[in-house]
Amino acid sequence: MSIPYLNRELSWVEFNQRVLNEALREDLPLLEKVKFLAITASNLDEFFQVRVGGLMLMRRSGRKTPDTSGMTPTKALSALRHRLLKMTADQYQLLQNQIVPALEKCGIRPLRASQLNIEQQAQLGATFSDLIFPLLTPLAVDLENPPLVPAMQIIIACRLSSKSASEPRYVLIPLPDTLGRMVAVSNDSNGHHFILIEDLVTIHAGQLFPEESIDATTVFRVTRNGDIVVEDDDSIDLANEMEGMLTARKFSDTVRLEIRADSPRELAQIVKLVTQATPQEVYRVQGPPGLSHFMELASLAGYEHLRDGDWPAQNSPSIPPGASMLDTLAEHDVLLFHPYESFEPVLRLLEEAAVDPDVVAIKQVLYRTARKSRIIDALILAAANGKNVTALVELKARFDEARNLNRADELQRAGAQIVYGVKGLKTHAKICLIIRRESGHFRRYVHLGTGNYNESTAKLYTDISYLTSKPEYGHDASIFFNAVTGRSKLLRFMRLVPAPNAMKRELLDRIAGETERAKQDLPASIIGKVNSLEDSDIIHALYLASQAGVKIRLNVRGICCLKPGDPKFSKNIQVISVIDRYLEHARIFYFHQGGAGAVYISSADWMNRNLEKRVELMIPIEEPALKRRLIKILEAYFQDNSQASSMLPDGSYARLARAKGQKLYRVQQHFFQMAKKAAKAREHELAMTFEPHIPAE
Repeated sequence: MSIPYLNRELSWVEFNQRVLNEALREDLPLLEKVKFLAITASNLDEFFQVRVGGLMLMRRSGRKTPDTSGMTPTKALSALRHRLLKMTADQYQLLQNQIVPALEKCGIRPLRASQLNIEQQAQLGATFSDLIFPLLTPLAVDLENPPLVPAMQIIIACRLSSKSASEPRYVLIPLPDTLGRMVAVSNDSNGHHFILIEDLVTIHAGQLFPEESIDATTVFRVTRNGDIVVEDDDSIDLANEMEGMLTARKFSDTVRLEIRADSPRELAQIVKLVTQATPQEVYRVQGPPGLSHFMELASLAGYEHLRDGDWPAQNSPSIPPGASMLDTLAEHDVLLFHPYESFEPVLRLLEEAAVDPDVVAIKQVLYRTARKSRIIDALILAAANGKNVTALVELKARFDEARNLNRADELQRAGAQIVYGVKGLKTHAKICLIIRRESGHFRRYVHLGTGNYNESTAKLYTDISYLTSKPEYGHDASIFFNAVTGRSKLLRFMRLVPAPNAMKRELLDRIAGETERAKQDLPASIIGKVNSLEDSDIIHALYLASQAGVKIRLNVRGICCLKPGDPKFSKNIQVISVIDRYLEHARIFYFHQGGAGAVYISSADWMNRNLEKRVELMIPIEEPALKRRLIKILEAYFQDNSQASSMLPDGSYARLARAKGQKLYRVQQHFFQMAKKAAKAREHELAMTFEPHIPAE
């Protein structure tokens, strides 16, 4: 019997639509609208590179086998193009009809060449000559041997003519990303005026071609296939293989050509020939291509009144101010809910361990790190201080490969031992182990989380950190690192549940346990919070649980291939999605288990790639107070009547509306207020604690 299963790629597009819907909200501050519009564009960039690129490769290979939703690659690409054309049109309609007019009213004004006065023309001419002209490298177009057009860059196409030539010629001008997209223009008001870099270069492009005239120009941007993987099974030097892959990605097959809709037809045809784009890859846009660059405007200084108010991260009440993190964890476990609670304790733990004379070793997985990373700095310092530092650096972290290569090189030069992931798998677990000599014995301190060791994203993503010195977790952490660095099997764990060999089985067993209880008319329920739900075995198990009467509530931020509301399969399943100022990223699972309650946090989503093709960790939380806190966090999301949407049977979403007389409940704001209240209560408690003054002898 076939089960209802929604297409993964179309489900992702619906997620991006929910992000775009935020930019359409009338009550959202203007620069927050700009931010959400830029996020949707950035999301689409990656989606085209990875998912559309992957489908195109499958179609080219002749694959006609339908996926679990019943779609062949060809059918999926056709459905996606239809949907993405509409989304692209909606983006530009929002930009041109709403955002740009609103920006101008607030003094943020994009200028065209015809709007520049004499003083502004002089200023921009000097900017071009001094800061832009030296960086430009025009590429002549020879259709028999076309130039390699770089991906993800704004490019100006020009048609040139001269008295000495009977035919026009064509030239491309790629604009380096280092130039930025928006060039400030001086003005007499207090506002911020700017011109797009491509418009400025177009004005002065004649300087690049003496004795020739520019007859026509247009602007375009190419997205290329990023679904290029390294087959590392037989690779001797994975780092060198990755460098080759990065080069290949810049000039792989075209999966999207964004070109201005007002492009001269002849010039547009030349661009299509040079980029080898078929009509199915062309997206004619009603404005500047590459809307992700508008994130520059979202962070514009001096316009704080056009952004959301600040929600500063709070100090955790479970960590005494100024206390040693190692001493704190020796006394009790700590659970942090980021970004409402600061990521600082995690950084402090590593920085403290780096200089503690009794710490002998630090072992850590690094997947995506910050550009200026205190974590990397702490590991380098620890190695310099003679500690045994081992870093498992995942080179296959898509689009962060180059940065991870550089980080690994820094660590290696400092004396750290570097391991480049696990053969055939991507290491996605979030774990750090610190080994300290105490009273003649070794004690292990462990950080386990749902998010990356990245202090930048820790301010933007909701994640859970669990810090403990419990021996069982320390034992498992050692087993984990021995297995991944020694390339042995992930076996003999006492508490942690690893993927790919145990996590999926554990989840299926937990779901089956709730199913059996429901069949016996016992209370049974499941609450899950994940970024994506795609694994067919998990979905099938949830359908069986629903049919047995298990109450299932799922909070799925992005892709959800499960179809809720089906009277036969999923009448007891509710699916919501929350899109707000922070990116929902924590994975938390709860199983009623006859009232005992099994609670986990995890680095893994309920996707086949996470459960079967990655090294992941699922962490049981056993401390009663911490379990209760996580359950409350899970349940709070289902009270949201401000930012939550409910998934409909066809895969679309409807925003949850407040009932008449119902109080507004915005779950992310609730979490911030709770963190603020807890921190304030802790400060008050400390202020009321009297310390006796002991006179000196």
